Formats: sequence, structure tokens, C-alpha cells
Amino acid sequence: MARPIVGIIGNQYLLHDQYPAHAGGTMNSEAVSGVSGCMPLLIPADPRFVSVAELLETCDGFLLTGGRPNVHPAEYGHDATEAHGAFDRARDAITLPLVRACVERGQPFLGICRGYQEVAVAMGSTLHPEIRDLPGRMNHRMPPDGSLEEKFALRHTVRFAEGGVFHRLMGAQEVMTNTLHGQGVMQAGPRFVIDGWAPDDTPEAAFIADAPGFTLSVQWHPEYDAANDPVSRPLFAAFGEAVRAWAASRTPMRATA
Repeated sequence: MARPIVGIIGNQYLLHDQYPAHAGGTMNSEAVSGVSGCMPLLIPADPRFVSVAELLETCDGFLLTGGRPNVHPAEYGHDATEAHGAFDRARDAITLPLVRACVERGQPFLGICRGYQEVAVAMGSTLHPEIRDLPGRMNHRMPPDGSLEEKFALRHTVRFAEGGVFHRLMGAQEVMTNTLHGQGVMQAGPRFVIDGWAPDDTPEAAFIADAPGFTLSVQWHPEYDAANDPVSRPLFAAFGEAVRAWAASRTPMRATA
């Protein structure tokens, strides 16, 4: 039997600093295939090549991945500054309406890092351009040096709302995560429910209020070592269950314990 399809949102990339390409991290595909039990399909996130309507019909669920470019601040009513970094307007044009459509339909998605911020912006939130510049905040960015293992090492706790969806899913109210982001949620939109926080109160986990389907998103990178990490595995497993339910009968499934 064919596995359900998870569309993995790709990023624009220059191969050898010259050849334009669309890229996706291997660890995203590993998590989707090995833990969620679905077929990973890399999506060129550019409206020149794909439409939201086509993606909704082709894929059963979506993984909104991390990426170096940030959501353009014009999408949440702010002016662009140097602190906002690089942008990918083509990806913005696909992912933001895709998130809204999935929320409405009950089609499952899982947001990671930039994907978390895309979900936030799509649902009316605003973003801080640089978390580490805020008083009392820690540096959440990826360490500049070291091996891949060192860059993705567990670096801080995330505490979940007592009895909330992440608490129930993880079976713990506090977990350890990696951290590799510069931006973060400033003001949450009315349906973007913050359900987890770093020790400096930076929002780290969220879901969409009153959505019929799976809408979890996290600020950290659970795709790293997802098969073995006790936080990543239940997240991707629950996502896979929701994707299979959608593929079987177009039935929305929320995250459950």
C-alpha cells in the first residue's frame, strides 16, 4: 500500500554559490519517512512552479521546514530592516496561504523554526527580528562553530502549559530541546495559541485554536535525530497519524496524547 505523502517545503539555494536549486535537509526526509511513516516529497516553494490548490490535492500533509531566509515583515505590517536578515518572498507566497487553507480544511501540517514563524504570521502574529537583542533574552541562534552534533545539541528547556496539547503529547511538562533561530514571535495572533516557552519566556510551541486538524508547530528543530530523541519522536509520530487519517478519508485529526 502506498504511503501517504508529506510535502516538505523546500528552500531556494545556490549550489556552489552559482547554480540555483531548491533544497531540503535530509534529516527532514528521514523524520517524515522513518518516524511519521509517510513518503517525503520535496516542494519547490515558488508560485511560478506550484499553486496552493495543487499542493492541497497532491499532498496529504505538509512539513514547514526551517530555513535561513525569514518571513518578510511586510506580511505582518512592519518595515524591513537590516536586523530582519534575508528573505524568500516566493516561499512566503506559497506557505502563508497554504497554512490558512490547511487550517480551514483540517489538513495536517507541522511547522519547524521558520515554519513555526510562518504559521504564526499566517494567523496574524508579528515577529521580533532578533531575539538576543531583547532585554533578558538568551541567544537562541545556532553556534557558529562545531560539528553538526554540537550545533544541534540540546541547549535549553521548554516548559509546556499544564494539561495542554504538548504536555499530553510528550508526557512531560518540561523537555530539553536544541535552539537554532534568531527571530521569534512578538505578538501572537488571536488563534495562534502559545503552548510552550523557553526559560527566557520566548514562545517555543504553538497550535491553532478551534482548528479541526493537526496544527502543531515548534521553534526548535525536532527533525534532528528524530527517531531517537524522546521529544521529536512523539511529535513526528502524532503528525504521521494525522496524515494517515487525512489520506484515508479526508478526516481531520487533532494532536492527541
